[in-house]
Amino acid sequence: MKKILLLLLCLPLFSVLTSAQANDGLRFFPKGTQLYSNIPYANDTLKSHQLDIFVPAGTAKTHPVILWLHSGGWRAGGKQGDMYYMSNTLKALIKNSYAIIAINYRYSTSAIFPAQIRDCNQAMEFIYNNAGKYQLDRQRIAIMGFSAGGHLAALMGLSNNNDIPDFYLSGKKPGFRISAVIDYFGLSDFYLIPHAEYKKTTNGPGLLFGAAMADKPALVKQATPLSYIDRADPPFLIIHGNKDEQMDVRQSVTLNDSLRSHGVTTRLMLINGGPHGGEMFDTDSVTHTVVRFLNSYLR
Repeated sequence: MKKILLLLLCLPLFSVLTSAQANDGLRFFPKGTQLYSNIPYANDTLKSHQLDIFVPAGTAKTHPVILWLHSGGWRAGGKQGDMYYMSNTLKALIKNSYAIIAINYRYSTSAIFPAQIRDCNQAMEFIYNNAGKYQLDRQRIAIMGFSAGGHLAALMGLSNNNDIPDFYLSGKKPGFRISAVIDYFGLSDFYLIPHAEYKKTTNGPGLLFGAAMADKPALVKQATPLSYIDRADPPFLIIHGNKDEQMDVRQSVTLNDSLRSHGVTTRLMLINGGPHGGEMFDTDSVTHTVVRFLNSYLR
């Protein structure tokens, strides 16, 4: 138990994958996919406020939207992170006419929570307001996140029907509505973290909150996705490896159980032998499950 989550808490996730952040991201997609790269979504010049849009080729119709949220322990990674081991899934999504919006968000080392969820919502609001320009269907939106991005995806999806002014730049609820969430091995409950980590300031949560968890109870609760579950929430697909030594699988089990107890449609897919990310999450069976799930709620 003591080893569970320690790498998440002490080290940036996938920080070595920054080479996958460059705009050679089209190599992960079918030939002809159109890329709109490095689009500013917050009216500034920060790289942390840029997004990429990947649109299927050869059609004039609008496409359902998948917002892609990268891993990195809230303090590393970039908008095309996690794509390097998800090429099978990415190709299947494009072939099924989904557009993928991959975003950067501010690191905890430069802005503490709720900056990260505020950035995610601002990016989605930008897409919602500019959907016509990029052939996007703003009425069909799903969120897909990995690790820290999985936490943000769950938080974004569950709080979307609540009035949480701190989560939005303007302090007002957004115009967009989320139709589905796919959470890959994300954190759902900060209170499942080992107690030995509660007083640390340099682990993942300590940097995210700008202080030890023990000193920021209100902020910890605000950042915990389980705080916002109600029966009106969108359907969830939760995917987690049962050999994950960086993120306790109980995070996903607890989220799935809590959603189900509130009457929310949810499915937990455990990857036998799966670690924290990697190609075991991009097999044909997992990809088919992801596409079927999205087709069920975004068609």
